[in-house]
Amino acid sequence: MLMSSGGNPATLIYGPNGFRVAKPGKFVICAVTGEEIPLEALRYWSVDRQEAYASPEIATRRLLGQA
Repeated sequence: MLMSSGGNPATLIYGPNGFRVAKPGKFVICAVTGEEIPLEALRYWSVDRQEAYASPEIATRRLLGQA
């Protein structure tokens, strides 16, 4: 896991076209790698699993059951 940038992680509700902030914060944690993803950089998530991913490769691995 990477070192924290300080501050608290956000809690999000992931939808098919975007996400809603349930608890404000500056970042979310990648479900696979544990790295912090700034909200402005968040592009990949699973609606079904309600998880965020740091990259398209990580998201694909997770969704294929390889992570």
